[in-house]
Amino acid sequence: MLLREFIGVPAVFASDAMQGLLALVEKVAVTNATVLITGESGTGKEIIARAVHHYSLRSSRSWVDLNCAALPESLLESELFGHEKGAFSGADSSKQGLFELAHGGTLFLDEIGDLDPRMQVKLLRVLDGASYYRVGGVKKVSVNVRLVAATNQDLKLAVQEGRFRSDLYHRLSQIPICVPPLRERRDDIAPLALHYLAQHGSGFRFSPQVLEKLCSHDWPGNIRELRNVVMRASVLAPGPEITVEDLPEDFTRSSFSAALQNFAVLPDLERRAILAALEETRGHQQRAADKLGISKRTLQRKIRAYGMASERVLVAG
Repeated sequence: MLLREFIGVPAVFASDAMQGLLALVEKVAVTNATVLITGESGTGKEIIARAVHHYSLRSSRSWVDLNCAALPESLLESELFGHEKGAFSGADSSKQGLFELAHGGTLFLDEIGDLDPRMQVKLLRVLDGASYYRVGGVKKVSVNVRLVAATNQDLKLAVQEGRFRSDLYHRLSQIPICVPPLRERRDDIAPLALHYLAQHGSGFRFSPQVLEKLCSHDWPGNIRELRNVVMRASVLAPGPEITVEDLPEDFTRSSFSAALQNFAVLPDLERRAILAALEETRGHQQRAADKLGISKRTLQRKIRAYGMASERVLVAG
């Protein structure tokens, strides 16, 4: 088992797949190539991005990160490229953008697939070395930044559907890295579970039956789901030993796990998994998104993409 720390965040790897992936990261990190990290939600894409910076020649410089889906378009441009005083209502002073703050270092853009078309154009120009203006600015800004991006979307499909620029996709994916889901690297499950359990106190332990169930679970929410299950069990367990009874009630349900076994691999399976989650949550989108391990915004986009708004399942809430 490997226990590393990347920019203050611990990382636990035990499987051959993840140790091989980490070896690849060490190799590509010393270049200035743009890295695109893909994988299902909750697989640890940000940890891999941090590892790229950690092993790079820029490791002593700034690390700056942003979730592109967390901000509306009107704020995202200002956040990335900065603004001048008076550029818009509320701009009481000038502000450096994240590109400027990351000068000489690494800028990590998570959920890159959620960028709107106008921002995609501006990002492409900056990646190609063009100077840019802050919002409301008249003086061009030049930066030297290594970009690492991540997404749980199929950007090739997004390009085919016209939702993502092909030139930006090829510019971002100079070095593509795919993080496998937890169900494809089961050797990581027990070490990760023990690591998260230790964070809640040294007196806790898993019963053998719990470890067996954890390792056989499909984990549609990947590492994020595993962390939440361990945290919940450690809080609710009446004694130091965590037993099967301390796991979530639906933890051993096979129907939902089977529906998600190949989540995000084939569109038909993904559509069925979304319907199953909506039915189980009586159409409540936020709870369905939580079960699927994706954001509500991503769920709404998939509902529209699959034409599910007219399904008998209620999709409001």
